[in-house]
This record gives sequence, C-alpha cells and structure tokens, in this order.
Amino acid sequence: MRPYILAEANYAYTKANPYDVAVLPLGATEPHNLHLPYGTDLFEGTIVGEHICAAAHAKGAKVVLLPTIPFGTETNMHALPLAINVNPSTLFQFVTDVVHSCIRSGVRKIVLLNSHGGNEMKPLLRELCDKVDGHVFLCNWYHALGEDYNRLFEHREDHAGEMETSFGLAYFPTLVAKNADGTLAADDGKIQRSRFDAINKGWVSITRPWHLLTSNTGSGFPHAATAEKGQQMMRLLEERLGTFLAELAAAKLDDNFPFASK
Repeated sequence: MRPYILAEANYAYTKANPYDVAVLPLGATEPHNLHLPYGTDLFEGTIVGEHICAAAHAKGAKVVLLPTIPFGTETNMHALPLAINVNPSTLFQFVTDVVHSCIRSGVRKIVLLNSHGGNEMKPLLRELCDKVDGHVFLCNWYHALGEDYNRLFEHREDHAGEMETSFGLAYFPTLVAKNADGTLAADDGKIQRSRFDAINKGWVSITRPWHLLTSNTGSGFPHAATAEKGQQMMRLLEERLGTFLAELAAAKLDDNFPFASK
C-alpha cells in the first residue's frame, strides 16, 4: 500500500492518519495523433500525481492523491470519434462535489492537478473562493516546467508532440505505437494557420475545431521525443510540485493564508 494514494489506502489507515492536502488529477479521453493512446491525459495526470505526492510524502507531508477524473471538456473535438466530452458546467459541478467531500472529511486544502488544456478550471476557483470552508488551488502541471521547457524540448506546440511523446516513452512505452522499423507511427503534428492574422498572433481566441486544425489530431512534432527527456521532466516536476505540496501541507490555515505573515 502507498498510503498517499487513496485508492490503495484503507479505512484503518485514513482513520488514524488524517490528511492535510488532497490532490485531484483532471484528465481527458481523446485521440493523440496516430501513436499515443486515448488515455494519454488520464495517464499523465495519474503518473504526475503519484510522483509528486510520493515526493511530498517523503518530506513528511500528509498528502493524498484522489482517483483521476478520466473525462474532460472536448467540445473542440466534437467531429472526432470517442473524444468523450464533459461540458465545463458539468465538470465544474462534479469537481465541486469532490471538493465538498474533501472538506467534510477535514481536508481543507485541495489541489486540482490538471492534465488537459481543454479543462479551463480557473473560473471554478473564482466561484468557490467564498463558498467553501477551504482553499482550492489549480496546477496545470505542464506550466510548472516554466522556462525549462525550452531546455528540455526542441519543439513547443504540444498535443501528442515531443513533450507528451517523451512522457509516454518514459512511463507507458508499451502504449506508444511504432512502425516495424522502430520509428513512431505518427505524422509530424503540423497545424493549419487561420485565415485571420489576429488569431494566428494570439490577439483573438477561438475554440479551434480540431478536425480542421490538424491532420490526425497531433499538434506538435513528436519525432524528437525520447524517454530520457520524459524522465528529466518528471524529476523537475517532483522537485517543484512535490516541494509545493509539502509546503502546503505544513502551512497553517490562519487569517492571512495563503500569503506570508505581515
């Protein structure tokens, strides 16, 4: 049993060892180019959660990883088979119920560990900020790489690109499809540019129809990926997010939380 993973823990343990922080991974079920599994975001959220909670547990933190939510918002992939969509309002309500369950159990610090770009959860934090007797944090784990992303990876755009493929090669390699010669069974992940320059430059945003944006759902060049890059990335996440969880678990819930004392 890994006591920091709720699905593996038992009531005897949780009754005697209450947790300070709950981590809820948010995944998705959607196609990832021709070579990565539909569960890529689900696997990533779970695996990152396991690693960072293990790192925090090793520092003495009372942290627990909840089971990953396997479905996310897929409205931009509506034309693609079995991209399982949960509308934002539905997802928000589901996560809210989980947050309330944690707080009723005495766990008043909850981290949403998001693994899918379509799950835009910041509005939910705004809704909950004065409605729950607890504190909800949002971590899109891939943002924790910061400027080191460019040091680790050659190519930036990533949906089944270099970063996610490196992750898969490191942590679920048997599910990464390859050709007979050992090369990835993937296209180059090129995306279509909009006819509007303002959209291409990021001045205007849209919900991009993925079947028009991409050839095979890939957005980002996967062929530079290696397992070592995925492992290096995980070590960085363990250091940064594992430390955050340990600090969060140790922090006192006073009137000035989460800010430093005056």
